[in-house]
Amino acid sequence: MKFNPFTAAHLPAFEKDGYVIIKNFLSKEEAQLMYQTAIDDDAVSKNSFDLNDTQGFRTRLALWYTPGDDVYSMYSRSEKAVEAAELILGGTVGHYHSKLMQKEPHKGGAWEWHQDYGYWYNNGFLFPQMVSIMVALTEATKENGCMQVIRGSHKMDRINHNMTGEQAGADMEKVEEALKKMELVYVTLEAGDALFFHANLLHRSNANLSDKARWSLISVYNLVSNVPYKPEPASCHTPIQKVSNDAIIRAGKVGFGDSTDFLSKEVDLKFKEETLLNNSVIDA
Repeated sequence: MKFNPFTAAHLPAFEKDGYVIIKNFLSKEEAQLMYQTAIDDDAVSKNSFDLNDTQGFRTRLALWYTPGDDVYSMYSRSEKAVEAAELILGGTVGHYHSKLMQKEPHKGGAWEWHQDYGYWYNNGFLFPQMVSIMVALTEATKENGCMQVIRGSHKMDRINHNMTGEQAGADMEKVEEALKKMELVYVTLEAGDALFFHANLLHRSNANLSDKARWSLISVYNLVSNVPYKPEPASCHTPIQKVSNDAIIRAGKVGFGDSTDFLSKEVDLKFKEETLLNNSVIDA
Protein backbone atom coordinates (compact mmCIF):
# COMPACT_ATOMS: atom_id res chain seq x y z
CA MET A 1 0.00 0.00 0.00
CA LYS A 2 1.50 3.32 -1.06
CA PHE A 3 2.41 5.88 1.60
CA ASN A 4 4.84 8.75 2.04
CA PRO A 5 7.68 7.77 4.40
CA PHE A 6 9.84 9.80 6.76
CA THR A 7 13.36 9.69 5.29
CA ALA A 8 16.84 11.05 6.00
CA ALA A 9 15.95 13.98 3.74
CA HIS A 10 13.51 15.18 6.44
CA LEU A 11 16.09 15.20 9.25
CA PRO A 12 17.49 18.73 8.62
CA ALA A 13 13.99 20.24 8.86
CA PHE A 14 13.23 18.22 12.00
CA GLU A 15 16.46 19.37 13.64
CA LYS A 16 15.86 23.00 12.62
CA ASP A 17 12.12 23.32 13.37
CA GLY A 18 11.50 20.55 15.91
CA TYR A 19 8.79 18.96 13.78
CA VAL A 20 7.99 17.64 10.31
CA ILE A 21 4.61 17.01 8.65
CA ILE A 22 4.32 14.01 6.31
CA LYS A 23 1.23 14.00 4.14
CA ASN A 24 -0.41 10.60 3.60
CA PHE A 25 1.78 8.75 6.08
CA LEU A 26 -1.24 6.52 6.54
CA SER A 27 -3.66 5.76 3.76
CA LYS A 28 -7.19 7.08 4.11
CA GLU A 29 -8.31 3.46 4.45
CA GLU A 30 -5.94 2.87 7.38
CA ALA A 31 -6.95 6.08 9.14
CA GLN A 32 -10.66 5.31 8.69
CA LEU A 33 -10.18 1.73 9.93
CA MET A 34 -8.50 2.88 13.15
CA TYR A 35 -11.07 5.62 13.72
CA GLN A 36 -14.06 3.32 13.22
CA THR A 37 -12.47 0.67 15.42
CA ALA A 38 -11.83 3.22 18.17
CA ILE A 39 -15.33 4.68 18.25
CA ASP A 40 -16.84 1.17 18.36
CA ASP A 41 -14.32 -0.21 20.87
CA ASP A 42 -15.87 -0.49 24.34
CA ALA A 43 -12.40 -0.58 25.89
CA VAL A 44 -11.67 2.90 24.50
CA SER A 45 -14.74 4.47 26.08
CA LYS A 46 -14.29 2.51 29.31
CA ASN A 47 -10.63 3.49 29.73
CA SER A 48 -10.75 7.08 28.46
CA PHE A 49 -10.73 9.95 30.91
CA ASP A 50 -11.34 13.69 30.78
CA LEU A 51 -8.92 16.46 31.67
CA ASN A 52 -10.40 19.89 32.26
CA ASP A 53 -8.83 22.97 30.69
CA THR A 54 -8.87 26.44 32.26
CA GLN A 55 -12.19 27.30 30.55
CA GLY A 56 -14.06 24.27 31.84
CA PHE A 57 -13.99 22.31 28.58
CA ARG A 58 -12.86 18.69 28.67
CA THR A 59 -10.31 16.96 26.51
CA ARG A 60 -10.62 13.17 26.47
CA LEU A 61 -7.94 10.55 25.99
CA ALA A 62 -7.09 6.88 26.41
CA LEU A 63 -3.42 6.08 27.10
CA TRP A 64 -1.70 2.69 27.22
CA TYR A 65 1.89 1.48 27.44
CA THR A 66 2.66 -1.99 26.12
CA PRO A 67 1.72 -2.51 22.45
CA GLY A 68 -0.27 -5.63 21.66
CA ASP A 69 -1.95 -7.12 18.58
CA ASP A 70 -4.79 -4.60 18.24
CA VAL A 71 -5.05 -2.41 15.15
CA TYR A 72 -3.67 0.63 17.00
CA SER A 73 -0.55 -1.34 17.98
CA MET A 74 -0.16 -2.61 14.43
CA TYR A 75 0.34 1.04 13.55
CA SER A 76 2.72 1.86 16.43
CA ARG A 77 4.72 -1.32 15.70
CA SER A 78 4.68 -0.83 11.92
CA GLU A 79 7.99 -0.61 10.08
CA LYS A 80 7.18 2.86 8.76
CA ALA A 81 6.56 4.30 12.24
CA VAL A 82 9.31 2.49 14.15
CA GLU A 83 11.98 3.02 11.50
CA ALA A 84 11.14 6.73 11.32
CA ALA A 85 11.58 7.01 15.10
CA GLU A 86 14.86 5.11 14.89
CA LEU A 87 16.09 7.42 12.15
CA ILE A 88 15.25 10.51 14.22
CA LEU A 89 16.71 9.19 17.49
CA GLY A 90 19.69 7.42 15.92
CA GLY A 91 19.20 3.95 17.38
CA THR A 92 16.86 1.19 18.50
CA VAL A 93 13.64 2.41 20.12
CA GLY A 94 11.08 1.16 22.59
CA HIS A 95 7.40 2.11 22.82
CA TYR A 96 6.81 4.46 25.77
CA HIS A 97 3.08 4.88 25.28
CA SER A 98 0.34 5.62 22.77
CA LYS A 99 -2.80 7.65 23.28
CA LEU A 100 -6.04 8.23 21.46
CA MET A 101 -6.88 11.95 21.63
CA GLN A 102 -10.61 12.56 21.37
CA LYS A 103 -11.90 16.10 20.82
CA GLU A 104 -15.63 15.84 20.38
CA PRO A 105 -17.70 18.57 18.69
CA HIS A 106 -18.58 21.64 20.79
CA LYS A 107 -17.00 20.28 23.99
CA GLY A 108 -13.49 18.98 23.28
CA GLY A 109 -11.17 20.96 25.53
CA ALA A 110 -7.97 22.86 24.92
CA TRP A 111 -4.44 21.74 25.73
CA GLU A 112 -2.31 24.39 27.40
CA TRP A 113 1.19 25.26 26.20
CA HIS A 114 3.58 22.50 27.23
CA GLN A 115 6.58 20.40 26.29
CA ASP A 116 6.10 16.64 26.58
CA TYR A 117 9.53 16.29 28.16
CA GLY A 118 8.44 18.89 30.70
CA TYR A 119 6.88 16.01 32.62
CA TRP A 120 8.55 12.94 31.09
CA TYR A 121 11.72 14.31 32.70
CA ASN A 122 9.99 13.83 36.05
CA ASN A 123 9.19 10.22 35.11
CA GLY A 124 12.92 9.49 35.37
CA PHE A 125 14.10 9.92 31.78
CA LEU A 126 17.41 11.78 31.99
CA PHE A 127 17.57 12.66 28.31
CA PRO A 128 14.95 13.93 25.81
CA GLN A 129 15.81 11.06 23.48
CA MET A 130 12.13 10.63 22.71
CA VAL A 131 9.93 11.47 19.74
CA SER A 132 6.18 11.57 19.15
CA ILE A 133 4.38 10.65 15.95
CA MET A 134 0.81 11.93 15.75
CA VAL A 135 -1.41 10.62 12.97
CA ALA A 136 -4.70 12.32 12.21
CA LEU A 137 -7.62 9.88 12.22
CA THR A 138 -9.97 12.69 11.21
CA GLU A 139 -9.34 16.10 9.69
CA ALA A 140 -7.59 18.60 11.99
CA THR A 141 -8.43 22.27 11.36
CA LYS A 142 -8.24 25.57 13.21
CA GLU A 143 -11.98 25.28 13.82
CA ASN A 144 -11.85 21.89 15.54
CA GLY A 145 -8.76 22.60 17.62
CA CYS A 146 -5.73 21.45 15.64
CA MET A 147 -2.33 21.42 17.30
CA GLN A 148 -0.31 24.62 17.39
CA VAL A 149 3.49 24.58 17.65
CA ILE A 150 6.20 27.18 18.12
CA ARG A 151 8.68 26.53 15.33
CA GLY A 152 12.19 25.96 16.69
CA SER A 153 11.17 26.08 20.37
CA HIS A 154 12.74 22.67 21.03
CA LYS A 155 16.10 24.47 21.03
CA MET A 156 15.10 26.19 24.29
CA ASP A 157 15.57 22.80 26.00
CA ARG A 158 13.31 21.87 28.92
CA ILE A 159 11.50 24.67 30.75
CA ASN A 160 9.58 24.61 34.03
CA HIS A 161 5.97 23.41 34.13
CA ASN A 162 3.13 24.01 36.60
CA MET A 163 -0.40 22.67 37.01
CA THR A 164 -2.91 24.57 34.83
CA GLY A 165 -6.40 23.24 35.47
CA GLU A 166 -5.84 19.48 35.36
CA GLN A 167 -2.94 19.77 32.95
CA ALA A 168 0.79 20.43 33.27
CA GLY A 169 1.46 23.78 31.57
CA ALA A 170 4.71 25.47 30.60
CA ASP A 171 5.99 28.62 32.30
CA MET A 172 4.02 31.28 30.41
CA GLU A 173 6.71 33.93 30.79
CA LYS A 174 9.00 31.73 28.70
CA VAL A 175 6.21 30.93 26.24
CA GLU A 176 5.35 34.59 25.69
CA GLU A 177 8.98 35.45 25.04
CA ALA A 178 9.28 32.51 22.65
CA LEU A 179 6.26 33.75 20.68
CA LYS A 180 7.99 37.12 20.19
CA LYS A 181 10.96 35.46 18.53
CA MET A 182 9.61 32.33 16.86
CA GLU A 183 6.74 31.50 14.51
CA LEU A 184 3.41 30.13 15.71
CA VAL A 185 2.24 27.38 13.32
CA TYR A 186 -1.23 25.82 13.12
CA VAL A 187 -0.78 22.16 12.19
CA THR A 188 -3.73 21.46 9.93
CA LEU A 189 -3.94 17.86 8.77
CA GLU A 190 -6.09 15.56 6.69
CA ALA A 191 -6.88 12.04 7.85
CA GLY A 192 -3.75 9.95 7.40
CA ASP A 193 -1.28 12.84 7.68
CA ALA A 194 1.38 12.62 10.41
CA LEU A 195 3.21 15.11 12.60
CA PHE A 196 6.63 14.06 13.91
CA PHE A 197 7.70 16.26 16.82
CA HIS A 198 10.54 16.67 19.30
CA ALA A 199 9.98 16.03 23.02
CA ASN A 200 10.90 19.67 23.83
CA LEU A 201 8.74 21.33 21.17
CA LEU A 202 6.25 23.76 22.72
CA HIS A 203 2.72 22.97 21.56
CA ARG A 204 -0.92 23.48 22.47
CA SER A 205 -4.41 23.34 20.95
CA ASN A 206 -7.69 25.22 21.23
CA ALA A 207 -11.03 23.74 22.25
CA ASN A 208 -13.16 22.13 19.56
CA LEU A 209 -16.15 24.45 19.07
CA SER A 210 -16.95 23.10 15.61
CA ASP A 211 -19.43 20.48 14.40
CA LYS A 212 -16.66 17.98 13.55
CA ALA A 213 -14.77 15.63 15.85
CA ARG A 214 -10.97 15.68 15.92
CA TRP A 215 -9.38 12.34 16.75
CA SER A 216 -5.70 11.51 16.56
CA LEU A 217 -3.37 8.73 17.66
CA ILE A 218 -0.02 9.71 19.18
CA SER A 219 2.72 7.10 19.66
CA VAL A 220 5.80 7.99 21.70
CA TYR A 221 9.15 6.29 21.13
CA ASN A 222 12.15 6.26 23.44
CA LEU A 223 15.76 5.32 22.71
CA VAL A 224 16.22 1.97 24.49
CA SER A 225 19.47 3.18 26.08
CA ASN A 226 17.51 6.01 27.75
CA VAL A 227 16.37 3.75 30.60
CA PRO A 228 14.41 5.68 33.26
CA TYR A 229 15.66 5.50 36.83
CA LYS A 230 12.07 5.53 38.13
CA PRO A 231 9.61 2.65 37.60
CA GLU A 232 8.12 2.77 34.10
CA PRO A 233 6.74 -0.03 31.91
CA ALA A 234 9.52 -2.14 30.40
CA SER A 235 8.19 -1.46 26.90
CA CYS A 236 9.89 1.96 26.95
CA HIS A 237 13.36 0.37 26.90
CA THR A 238 12.55 -2.91 25.13
CA PRO A 239 13.14 -3.10 21.36
CA ILE A 240 9.83 -3.10 19.51
CA GLN A 241 8.77 -6.21 17.64
CA LYS A 242 8.14 -4.57 14.30
CA VAL A 243 5.39 -5.68 11.95
CA SER A 244 5.02 -5.08 8.23
CA ASN A 245 3.24 -1.97 7.03
CA ASP A 246 0.27 -3.96 5.75
CA ALA A 247 -0.40 -5.32 9.26
CA ILE A 248 -2.79 -2.42 9.97
CA ILE A 249 -5.20 -3.46 7.23
CA ARG A 250 -4.68 -7.17 7.90
CA ALA A 251 -5.61 -6.66 11.57
CA GLY A 252 -9.04 -5.34 10.64
CA LYS A 253 -11.27 -4.00 13.43
CA VAL A 254 -9.39 -5.63 16.28
CA GLY A 255 -9.68 -3.53 19.42
CA PHE A 256 -7.93 -3.70 22.78
CA GLY A 257 -7.44 -6.95 24.68
CA ASP A 258 -8.15 -7.49 28.37
CA SER A 259 -4.46 -7.22 29.31
CA THR A 260 -3.91 -3.72 27.93
CA ASP A 261 -2.13 -1.59 30.54
CA PHE A 262 -4.13 1.62 30.45
CA LEU A 263 -3.28 4.72 32.48
CA SER A 264 -6.00 5.96 34.84
CA LYS A 265 -6.86 9.59 35.49
CA GLU A 266 -6.24 9.23 39.22
CA VAL A 267 -2.69 7.99 38.65
CA ASP A 268 -1.97 10.66 36.03
CA LEU A 269 -3.16 13.62 38.12
CA LYS A 270 -1.59 12.37 41.35
CA PHE A 271 1.75 11.95 39.60
CA LYS A 272 1.66 15.39 37.94
CA GLU A 273 0.70 17.18 41.14
CA GLU A 274 3.35 15.43 43.25
CA THR A 275 6.22 15.84 40.80
CA LEU A 276 5.45 19.46 39.99
CA LEU A 277 5.12 20.25 43.69
CA ASN A 278 8.48 18.60 44.33
CA ASN A 279 10.00 20.63 41.50
CA SER A 280 8.66 23.85 43.04
CA VAL A 281 10.32 22.97 46.33
CA ILE A 282 13.58 22.16 44.58
CA ASP A 283 13.49 25.29 42.43
CA ALA A 284 12.83 27.45 45.51
